[in-house]
Amino acid sequence: MMVDGYDADPARLADLGALEEMLHEIPAQLGMHAISEPLVVEVGPLNPRDPGGISGVVLIAESHIGFHTFPARGFVTIDVYTCQPDLDCDRVTALLKEKFLIGNMDVHLVKRGARYPSEDIYPHQREMSDVS
Repeated sequence: MMVDGYDADPARLADLGALEEMLHEIPAQLGMHAISEPLVVEVGPLNPRDPGGISGVVLIAESHIGFHTFPARGFVTIDVYTCQPDLDCDRVTALLKEKFLIGNMDVHLVKRGARYPSEDIYPHQREMSDVS
């Protein structure tokens, strides 16, 4: 799930502490499982299109949640990359809108792994990883 958030609160998008706290809270609130501490860093301006902001990511057992904020533009991009087959997109959208104080958003959903096997096709590989 990819979200482009417009008209977001610039103070929220620039608040490193609040953004880090979000990455501590969001996985559990979505029924996901954090497997790393969040990494949140401030990035200065890189070019005329990129006035700088804050980037953050947390690894989850289901994959990762990441964002890039652009406070001067009131804009944030958010990725919720998950293998959860029953992701409640309306719930995720509402939570992200509330957390990032987004005015309006575009949401893009890409279904991945459509042909993911329902059982192990290389059982010997699993046995090897169980040993290590």
